[in-house]
Amino acid sequence: MALFFLIPLFTGLVGGYIFKKCSDEIGYFVGIFAALCFALSLVLAPWQVLLLLLLVILITTQKLLQRVEDRDENLNDTGQTELTDPRRRVTEEEIGRKYRGMSY
Repeated sequence: MALFFLIPLFTGLVGGYIFKKCSDEIGYFVGIFAALCFALSLVLAPWQVLLLLLLVILITTQKLLQRVEDRDENLNDTGQTELTDPRRRVTEEEIGRKYRGMSY
């Protein structure tokens, strides 16, 4: 397995570190360079690494979907059909109609 993809990967990691630490305009350019390095490392990566990355993404996505479905089932079990704002809603009568400082 060729490990040439590690060169742009580590270059991208260093560029990402500089991007996080630098507040000047050059930091943004380094951030763009880091993103391009990450994309290049994905292109150069061997199929075994890409397959491993795909499996990690699929497993993570499945776990996140299970969490969301469990939360939805818990909401349905308690009788709530939609998410409501816990803060009290203020009606239009309580506020009054105002436009540019004039009450109507």
